[in-house]
Amino acid sequence: MYGFSRRRGWLGLAFLLTPPVFGPALAQLAKPGTAPAQGPSAPEPKPTATPAPGSVEGEASIISDAELEAALPQLVPTLSDDINAPLEPITPAAPTIAAPATPIATGDTLPTITPEDPQLAAPLSPIGTFDTTPLATAVDLQDTDAPEVRYATEIKGLADVGLEAQWKALSALRDGGGKAANSVQVSARAKEDEALAIRLLKSLGYYDATAISVIEAVPNTPGTPTRFLARVTATPGRLYTLSSVALQADPVTPSDLLTSNFALKAGDPIEAARVQGAEANLQLVLPQRGYPFVEIGERDILLDDATPTGAYTLPVTTGPRASFGELTTAGDPVFDLKHLNVFPRFDGGDLYDSRLTDDLRDALVATGLFSTLAVEPVRTGRVNPDGTEAVDLLVRQTKGPDRSLAGTAGYSTGQGFRIEGSFTHRNLFPPEGALIASAVAGTQEQGLSGTFRRSNAGRRDRTFTAIASANRSNYDAFEAFTGTLGVRWSYDSTPIWQKRITYFYGAELVGTNESVFDFARNERVRRTYGIAALPGQIQWDTSDDLLNPTKGYRLKLNASPETAVQGGVKPYARLLAEGTVYYPINDRLVIAGRARAGSILGIARDDLAPSRRYYGGGGGSVRGYGYQRLGPFEPVSSLKPNEKGEFDLADLRPVGGRSLTEFAVEARYRFGNFGIVPFIDAGNSYEGMVPSVSNLKIGAGIGGRFYTNFGPFRIDVATPLNPRAGDSKIALYISIGQAF
Repeated sequence: MYGFSRRRGWLGLAFLLTPPVFGPALAQLAKPGTAPAQGPSAPEPKPTATPAPGSVEGEASIISDAELEAALPQLVPTLSDDINAPLEPITPAAPTIAAPATPIATGDTLPTITPEDPQLAAPLSPIGTFDTTPLATAVDLQDTDAPEVRYATEIKGLADVGLEAQWKALSALRDGGGKAANSVQVSARAKEDEALAIRLLKSLGYYDATAISVIEAVPNTPGTPTRFLARVTATPGRLYTLSSVALQADPVTPSDLLTSNFALKAGDPIEAARVQGAEANLQLVLPQRGYPFVEIGERDILLDDATPTGAYTLPVTTGPRASFGELTTAGDPVFDLKHLNVFPRFDGGDLYDSRLTDDLRDALVATGLFSTLAVEPVRTGRVNPDGTEAVDLLVRQTKGPDRSLAGTAGYSTGQGFRIEGSFTHRNLFPPEGALIASAVAGTQEQGLSGTFRRSNAGRRDRTFTAIASANRSNYDAFEAFTGTLGVRWSYDSTPIWQKRITYFYGAELVGTNESVFDFARNERVRRTYGIAALPGQIQWDTSDDLLNPTKGYRLKLNASPETAVQGGVKPYARLLAEGTVYYPINDRLVIAGRARAGSILGIARDDLAPSRRYYGGGGGSVRGYGYQRLGPFEPVSSLKPNEKGEFDLADLRPVGGRSLTEFAVEARYRFGNFGIVPFIDAGNSYEGMVPSVSNLKIGAGIGGRFYTNFGPFRIDVATPLNPRAGDSKIALYISIGQAF
């Protein structure tokens, strides 16, 4: 028998021994001449021995109690009633030193040992014959072909509650692809999937859910991998619902602000996504309704197994109801407070709305002048007359790089290659006074320009621009050297805030020397024009995206009163109206349509500079036809015959018109980041000032789209359906953005 006792961290072991078994050995310890036990001497033995318990009276004991007491080593010198007294240290016993072996004297003869196995007596092989290749380890074997087992997976019990697809997406068995090293691995995966099924069921409120997996061997053809069927069977059990919903919060304004925005009620299943969504909605809506410092506490759901229901309680700390105060700033100041106050879409004293705070931050980020930026509400303790607390917005600024390089490139069969590059210093003239230097290099266009641009000029999203440019253009319609000075004020949409109404207005002075066909002389001549214009545009936009719209429509009107000076002052007006519509058939297919009509009033066509006339054809007009090759042409009489006395009508050049009509329809089918766009375009330009639908030229084709985060990359291939002499059979267009 044995027992344990613990005292001050020491564990002692006491043995209760029966004399018949251990008596002789213990008696040997008590013989005269034996070494005494370590420690103090044992108490004196009694003169007579008491019969051992269980012995027969009259028979002598093998060893007396006194002898046993004397033989045992004394670990404690003096017994004490204090159980907390420290134990005495145990002195280690002296080491036993073995007697040295008798040395072998010189001349002694050693006995001969004859091995039983003859191979032991054979001489060793030469060391060069040993195989020194190291043994393979588990690491060495990891890339070798290991035996595999195959298995199929089956799930039962989850389809009725709508969880089968989610289970399959997360299943360890299915993730293994039906292959495993052995059946143990299959079983381990099945156990993981048991737990997965239970977690999924509990997430829907089935808290009594159980699941069990079974691995069954499947008969297979000899020589093929062993096959198993892994079946996971889930049992949902009872559905737990909410017996009550309690929100613990201070009074709010309006009084139903919490309850009306909390999407849980008694009787709803205790579904994890539903519960988390309701809590997240509170944390989202309250800052939008005047409570910027709301905190959602830890939920408590008390389940009642007998019902089965759960009582839901959620503590909510709303904080004070707040209004917008002032803007403050910290950090590396990119903008001062005066310019910062151009960006907010709220006034001081307006009820706090976190969406307007986010909008302010996004607008500042869009300037591109910050490396880091934060906008944080800060309590002030100031109480407004309406009882709300004024909350200041702290703008933490860190200056970022203000220089950038940009470039675009495109190609079309009508215009050839066109590459444009620019260098921009976005804050050379603070605040937000940018200087932009641009260059264009193309097959038919070359030029340089310098632009000063003041963004958010006294008002958010209002831009002032001044430009000076010099260009050379060499198209079929005309060749021109043009210099332009212009100013423009615009109110634009941005990717952050797409506006319903946008506009621009400005002024231009243009000097241009161009080749023009003189019908009186029946030949091309060069003329110089001076043009003063007041261009303007207004647009109504309900589309859902600036670069890749999928629904809505846009209406746009351009008007430019102009005066041409070429042998006299000739005032006129250029007008252009355009409408586009985007209709989604489903998530992948969008039908897009466009109609455009233009007119030039108050001047004869031949008095207009060729660069100010209307032309049709090209990637942004009627695809399939050459750039600016739709409309009236030079008379055939202007051609010179070739060696055979024939006239090549392909050599005729367009002269443009005073009106324009265009139509286009696209079917934009998208799959992932790619798309296919079949399209058909129609249009023409006319000599008269009234747009017409007669003699429309039609082009059709198909395009490919690669969708990126900055807009779709477009490749269109088109062909003219009613071509004329000189029209190519195939036209190719490559650019960024949709055609319209």
